[in-house]
Amino acid sequence: MVAFALAALFFLAFCISAREDRRRFRNAVLFGLTFITLSFALLLQVERLPGWAAPVVVLLVFATPALGTLALGVFLVANGVTMVRKEGGRPANLLSMLAGLGIFGMIALLIAVGWFGSPLLGGLAGTLTLVVGYVSFIFLCFLGYAFLYGRIKVRGDVDHVVMLGSGLVGGDRVPPLLASRLRKGQEIYEAQLARGGRPPVLLTSGGKGSDEKVAEARAMADWLIAQGVPAEHIALEDRSTTTEENMRFSREIMAAQDPAYRCVVVTNNFHAFRAAMLARKAGVNGQVLGSPTAKYYWPSATIREFVAVFWEHKAVNLGICGLLIALGALGTLSAVAVTT
Repeated sequence: MVAFALAALFFLAFCISAREDRRRFRNAVLFGLTFITLSFALLLQVERLPGWAAPVVVLLVFATPALGTLALGVFLVANGVTMVRKEGGRPANLLSMLAGLGIFGMIALLIAVGWFGSPLLGGLAGTLTLVVGYVSFIFLCFLGYAFLYGRIKVRGDVDHVVMLGSGLVGGDRVPPLLASRLRKGQEIYEAQLARGGRPPVLLTSGGKGSDEKVAEARAMADWLIAQGVPAEHIALEDRSTTTEENMRFSREIMAAQDPAYRCVVVTNNFHAFRAAMLARKAGVNGQVLGSPTAKYYWPSATIREFVAVFWEHKAVNLGICGLLIALGALGTLSAVAVTT
């Protein structure tokens, strides 16, 4: 049982941290560390497991990630092709394809090391493996916890339902991605009315872009009114141009009406966890709920969100990557020196 002590400690730390505030990124890291240490603990106990259980554990810990990596590479490349076909060849739409090609590139590099046996190539591959391994671990932490965070349900009445804006079609029309957020917000509004609660204020949040005819908040409000929501139950925040500003300016409006307000913020599911972290940073008193997104759009959007989260913590992440590169470089120099 001692082998599982570290996993238990990480899980306890995760539970305490998530209870304090579900919107912290450290929750994701503690969640990932729990699974990593649990996997190692299971490996240490393989000899004590029943005959049928030992192969299952080894398969889960080693074979599943290897086969999963290959499958993931194929899926990402295929998804990238779909993204280009449906959304165009903008850089943001190429992320899933680039990630898939990166997986196959890494596999090819490792095969080349075994084929050529070059110490220098081996050192470079080892260094890259360390960095890629760290980034992959952080990504899996982000992905796993984002999935858990997305299971949050609204409990009790809220004073405001904040709906985050996105780009408009033709400068004044709500696109499907944004309509999904508005429908989710309207569902929360109607559910609260159905159980006899007071009508929450639907706060549409989004300013006017340089290529837009009206503020996103205005277009969103018009969409809701067309769906039957009374105009007096809608408020506009029409100054923001980023998610961080969405949160800050919306908080100002809500706090001005009631300093003890309680809200729910609505965005798309791929954006929910990062939006929650920004809500915490801005001091917004509420959790973030995600609305459905087209399946083909989700992978690239999720990778984009991860890149943003990784960069928001760049001091720690780049510091660790730099340390891994330095360790890899020292190992490479030592290997080359031994062979010469």
